[in-house]
Amino acid sequence: MTTITRMGTTMPTRPPPKASAPSPTARTETMVTTTTLTDDALLSLIWLASPALPVGGFSYSEGLEAAVEGGHVTDETTASEWLAQQLHLTLARADLGVIAQAVDAFRVNDIAQVRELDQWILQTRETSELRAQTEQMGRSLGEWMRTLDASNSPQAPQEPNANWTYPIAFALAASRGAASTRAILLAFTFGWAENMMQSAIKSIPLGQSSGQRILARLAREIPAAVDHALQLSADARQAFSPMLAILSAQHETQYSRLFRS
Repeated sequence: MTTITRMGTTMPTRPPPKASAPSPTARTETMVTTTTLTDDALLSLIWLASPALPVGGFSYSEGLEAAVEGGHVTDETTASEWLAQQLHLTLARADLGVIAQAVDAFRVNDIAQVRELDQWILQTRETSELRAQTEQMGRSLGEWMRTLDASNSPQAPQEPNANWTYPIAFALAASRGAASTRAILLAFTFGWAENMMQSAIKSIPLGQSSGQRILARLAREIPAAVDHALQLSADARQAFSPMLAILSAQHETQYSRLFRS
């Protein structure tokens, strides 16, 4: 195990989690070596995960800008390691598992379960910036869905898609298609990786080639993170990243900022 020293505190870094047998209460999904998506399903996922989607993801760095300001992320290598850790230690253990369960709940119209998952997301956002991010992006994604609903069928009943947090709103939009839950998580996570890579390019700053190498590393590690999330039971989900919370709180009063988080 290697370590990274941050703000005078030595934090252990962890390798990508190894796959293990799910607990008896864990969510299970049949894994196949080849997954076939229809053209419509594939294009819908690409569209939904695109950084060009008007939800404002480009305006957030999720604490990365504060890490750059504090000298913890200084170049391509440290940025790549930072984002890989964030992928495995925060996203895989929290939001990805929530999205998987929310997709299932939306597909059987279990809105009570969806509301419970939505509250969990809100309760685990430890700073005002992180909470504002998930609320704003969720609200914007809900508006995007309503716009598409109205253009396709003005008389169609509107689903309650305006006030969810972003992971839940994403689950709602993705659940309308035929893609598997695993494919949905892969799309969500790659969209996150693209946004965070762009944040690193702008805040360090880095060149485009460095950004592409960071994205290539994250792309290699995303499948393991998604598989880890799919094995988690509700009780095994956790949101414990104290250094990230500290940096996010510091960012709220940072003098010079490019990003909203």
